[in-house]
Amino acid sequence: MCKPQGEAVSAVQEDLLTAVEGIDLPWHALYTRHQHEKTVARILEGKGHLVFLPLYCTVHRWQDRMKQLWLPLFPCYVFFRARLDQRVQILSTPGACMIVKSGGCAASISEAEIQAVRRAVGSNLSVEPHPLLRCGDRVRVKSGPLQGVEGFLVRKKNVFRLVISIELLGRSASVEVDVCNVEQLTSAPGLFPASGSIH
Repeated sequence: MCKPQGEAVSAVQEDLLTAVEGIDLPWHALYTRHQHEKTVARILEGKGHLVFLPLYCTVHRWQDRMKQLWLPLFPCYVFFRARLDQRVQILSTPGACMIVKSGGCAASISEAEIQAVRRAVGSNLSVEPHPLLRCGDRVRVKSGPLQGVEGFLVRKKNVFRLVISIELLGRSASVEVDVCNVEQLTSAPGLFPASGSIH
């Protein structure tokens, strides 16, 4: 089991996020240079901005050893909450490229999507990137650390995973779930028993 290491994980994913409850600013996405996500997040945090950089743990094998690495769940993106009149300060951060826009304006990320990702990376369950998914069996988690989170249920070998997405970015991630712990919202044939129940 991977354990969080370093300030990029503990500060960005946990400590700062406890301070954002009740704050009315929307979430935005900052596009960064490749492999600059942690640096950008750390600098923005140092400037006093509320930052979320979801990371996942993976094991890389070299010829003589194996190493646990914490990598961005959505490569080249850092999420932040700040007034957009601070965009010059944000974009002057080394490694920052642009604020993601929609219709020519800085796009807002759904609070529900951010909270779903936040719950997943903070759950101690297996989380990993996943190809964008927009159809399938839509479910809601009934209990546990992901209670109330909705997404698409997929089967990977003998393991069920809940796919959650940041629609604006066209990116998804999946987290391992117990199929007995979800309730079906919409159905696609073939995944659940013919009765439609999830047991």
